[in-house]
Amino acid sequence: MFNKKVISVILGGGRGSRLAPLTSHRSKPAVPVAGKYRLVDIPISNCINDELKRIYVLTQFNSASLNSHIKNTYQFSNFSNAFVDILAAEQTPDNPTWFQGTADAVRQCQHHFHRHEYEYVLILSGDQLYNMDLSKMIESHEKSGAEITIATQPVSSDEAPAFGILKTNTEDFITSFVEKPDASELDQWTSEVSEGMKQEGREYLASMGIYIFNRNILDEVLTDTNTIDFGKEIIPEAITGGKKVYGYQYEGYWEDIGTIKAFYQANLALTDDIPKFNLFDKNNTILTRPRILPPSKIDVTLMKKALISEGSIVAAKSLEHSIIGVRSRIGKNSEIKDSYVMGADKYQTLEEIDQCIKAKTPYIGIGENCKISGAIIEKNCAIGDNVTIKGGDHLEDTETDTYVVRDGIIVIKNSVTIPNGTTIG
Repeated sequence: MFNKKVISVILGGGRGSRLAPLTSHRSKPAVPVAGKYRLVDIPISNCINDELKRIYVLTQFNSASLNSHIKNTYQFSNFSNAFVDILAAEQTPDNPTWFQGTADAVRQCQHHFHRHEYEYVLILSGDQLYNMDLSKMIESHEKSGAEITIATQPVSSDEAPAFGILKTNTEDFITSFVEKPDASELDQWTSEVSEGMKQEGREYLASMGIYIFNRNILDEVLTDTNTIDFGKEIIPEAITGGKKVYGYQYEGYWEDIGTIKAFYQANLALTDDIPKFNLFDKNNTILTRPRILPPSKIDVTLMKKALISEGSIVAAKSLEHSIIGVRSRIGKNSEIKDSYVMGADKYQTLEEIDQCIKAKTPYIGIGENCKISGAIIEKNCAIGDNVTIKGGDHLEDTETDTYVVRDGIIVIKNSVTIPNGTTIG
């Protein structure tokens, strides 16, 4: 069974330049997280866990990897109307342009939605980390009689200037909105929040970029083709235009994965003893592509706060506060700390490895006697022996052919080779 009232739409975002180079050859929703998942698995899993099984993912940049992942992951019974479909930007006689913004993307894809019967459209972001009971949000939307519902997160005065901030009345309907307010303006933007949030100083309601629209209201607000963005245009105009816009407060974990630093911190936080985002919650399972991989093999390695994905071969000296992705290989006496090693898309054959050894070139994985910290090692990298990669605040942002530095984090680019003895950082 699934909720037949709702169509879910996941926005794949633009070029994802702030997440480059992780988005240089894949769309934001396809970026690997936690060693074995993709970002898009988070909103899709939230939907499926709440019986919302008619899902469109909208994207236009580097969508091949995302297409492959969704095709190989989300398959339903032939006798079910459930689906997860990719809608890439397409030129048509009515829409000759690429998606110009979030609202324009939904507008250009509406004709696909209209093939189905539904009452509400749930709009989600493809680059956020959260575990949210979306059925409760839908229930609140129906009960309130709202035309639009916006999920909100209480934030502190330090955080508020980075968000769109909403003001609600005593019935939780939104009365006004400001985009990234100046700190000097915040006194007038507090809203009623729970006692727990007040004690934490989180009295400002930030938009989470998660919306529910009544079908007729969405059709109405998208008729003006000059409006292209939900957060900057559609939502503010709906509030000032007298629409019934409800604020649904969510106090659980939520992280916007928009930058390299946010991506790095959110992933490493998963290694905490009790992480805020719980991958082990049996009632809120994160779904992903099932892989037929052998168990990981560990040899004389000291591990502390580490997540190790399937099919890895680890002979490292130590792994600390790090995530090791699928099919990773880490050589003897290497030390990995505060890092995310994404792993590989396939295993090299023994013949290929032998050829690398004879040519004295690194093969895929991390070699022996390496020291790596403060880094993200992209997929399919060949890191030689005796390599040192040391991220930190002492580094300035930079970009080379093989790596970039963002906020002190070194990101080794996809499929590059780092020769023996190299030092970075």
